[in-house]
Amino acid sequence: MRPEVHVQDLGQAAYKPTWDLQERLLKTSVDRKIARRRAGLSETQRDPVGPNDGYPWPENHLLFVEHPHVLTLGKSGDANHVVASPERLQALGVEYHEINRGGDITYHGPGQLVAYPILDLDQFRTDIGWYLRQLEEAVIRTCADWGVSSGRIEGLTGVWVDPQAGLAARKICAIGVKCSRWVTMHGLAFNLNTDLEFFNLIVPCGIQDRGVTSLA
Repeated sequence: MRPEVHVQDLGQAAYKPTWDLQERLLKTSVDRKIARRRAGLSETQRDPVGPNDGYPWPENHLLFVEHPHVLTLGKSGDANHVVASPERLQALGVEYHEINRGGDITYHGPGQLVAYPILDLDQFRTDIGWYLRQLEEAVIRTCADWGVSSGRIEGLTGVWVDPQAGLAARKICAIGVKCSRWVTMHGLAFNLNTDLEFFNLIVPCGIQDRGVTSLA
């Protein structure tokens, strides 16, 4: 049986409330897994238990959102990759958050589709590398649907236009996640019709020698 995923389109929403929503959904799933384990129930496959057993299965969610201008720095990132001053960010109306995902600095803003999967990988496959490749593959296939050739660059997470072009390759989608007890949060940022000038405020993903691009 395929896992069920609840999809929500949040429209335009500020970063912090959306981050808080992810945290709540992740905590609910983790708490349910812990409760099932303590009750001697499986965390890795559905059990034929009654509707009133008191131990619901962790739910899977997929949130879509478009954020106003915001920079987020992952826990392994370098704050020096924000090249604009705090005064410059404030003047442009750009928020800044240090967050608990992997990866470095990235930009979110209008014209960018952000997807946050909160998934219990015990219901899919417990392999973070595999999961990251699935996120990339979804974007690669979407780009192909729009006639854009994209792919991966070995050693770099994310999706690139003209990945075989060496330093001329441009990133179209950044990916950074967190996983707790095999439940994921954070996700991907896919540039659809994004003002790329805002990426000049940072060293995108900490990568000095390659640029960014947008689907349109």
